[in-house]
Amino acid sequence: MSFLIYSVEDDKDISQIINKTLSHQGYQVVSFYDGNSFLEAFKKKKPDMVLLDMMLPDYSGSDILKIIRNDSTNDDIEVIIVSANRMVMDKVDGFDLGADDYIEKPFDLLELMSRVGAKFRRHKKKLFNYKDIFIDIEKRTCFIGDESIDLTNKEFDILVYLLKNKGKVISREELFSAVWNNEKMLETRTIDMHIKSLRNKIEKNYKVISTVYGIGYKVLE
Repeated sequence: MSFLIYSVEDDKDISQIINKTLSHQGYQVVSFYDGNSFLEAFKKKKPDMVLLDMMLPDYSGSDILKIIRNDSTNDDIEVIIVSANRMVMDKVDGFDLGADDYIEKPFDLLELMSRVGAKFRRHKKKLFNYKDIFIDIEKRTCFIGDESIDLTNKEFDILVYLLKNKGKVISREELFSAVWNNEKMLETRTIDMHIKSLRNKIEKNYKVISTVYGIGYKVLE
């Protein structure tokens, strides 16, 4: 599951430069030349970041930014304005509408890579992975490759705890304390049932959770 960037830029030369530069850095970049095509794609699949030109042929960048930020489920999406407007008030307005950063045109490619890289590193802190299993702690999502895996809250918490402690044997008691907190102690078979259900969902191509008989479980390093 790569870092997905939507670039909304009506100047095709600039759009190609942005796409090539960031694609070579390992990002997945999709380019749009107008607001309508961007919004249609945005409805179907949301990116991790939007590079937004403020002057588009059909929408203003401000209107698009309002649409993005009016939905709280988009709060984690980084929005960087890329604009030729150099007035201080234009920048202030952009930040007031919910932009995370502002790059002036014409921009230096190193500056573009640096700004995007800084946002990517902040995003990456919320993520971790084991082989092709990707976890987003804040969004509480789990992916195997690009496939979303539907986990219950307890299954998610169990998986996160085991992955954070991979290589270490976790007793059932420790797992219960970490996941169930102050709830009344359950029978150990309740934890075993959650582990069994979790395995059925995530162990498609290889074994993830090993049973250490008489003790508990661990994820191999």
